[in-house]
Amino acid sequence: MAYLENRFVISQLTRRELKRKYARSRLGIVWSVLAPLLSMVILSLIFSQLFKRSIENYPIYYLSGYLIWQALTGATTSAMTALVDNRALLLKIKFPMEIFLVTRVYTAFINLLYSLVAYALMLLVFRIPLSFALLAAPLLFLFVFVFSLGLSYMLATAYVFFGDVKHLYSVFLTLWMYVSAIFYPAEQLSGFIYEVIRVNPVYQYIHALRTLVLGASLPGASAWLYMLAWSLAAYRGGRALFNRYRARIMQKL
Repeated sequence: MAYLENRFVISQLTRRELKRKYARSRLGIVWSVLAPLLSMVILSLIFSQLFKRSIENYPIYYLSGYLIWQALTGATTSAMTALVDNRALLLKIKFPMEIFLVTRVYTAFINLLYSLVAYALMLLVFRIPLSFALLAAPLLFLFVFVFSLGLSYMLATAYVFFGDVKHLYSVFLTLWMYVSAIFYPAEQLSGFIYEVIRVNPVYQYIHALRTLVLGASLPGASAWLYMLAWSLAAYRGGRALFNRYRARIMQKL
């Protein structure tokens, strides 16, 4: 794969992205730790009383969903414009186009690693016992990464030809967030909306992390297969679309 053959270039571009993101911030990368904590505090104050009977350790429950959601949306929204943003370099230097797209996804997941520092601190604060089930967390994050990368290929390809995709995706993310059960228990719902949430891959990733952390157990084999299937389907679909329009993308740029 092109991005495996250009690991050094991707690492340098990733550093550039991180510097660019925090260029005007005094706290810099510390915001990757503070942001989830601040969000957790605010949402906990609002919803902890509402769900205190049905959700134990609500701040951790919410933060588990928030981390998965932020990684996914951070990766896809930034990768969407990667090709257009780097038009000048693509036209001057013979780099594989996907390098710039992959770099944006890598950057989002490096930010996730920093956010996990805040997550670990909260596990200690709320005295959540660590179990052997947490050893499966890297595999879960790998699934989320592959899923995000696949979506990024689709969005970046579409954005080259239709700039309005950026605005449509923003609206779609709002709807997607509410059917991902980030800050409420999906089990309290029923009927059609519950079925929509249950088949939502993002909800499955979030639910899996909550099972590992709060349930101290592994999701069932069917859950792992479901998450793997969605990750591979998104990646293969995104790559296929990107490769099909590769030549036209360069012409459009």
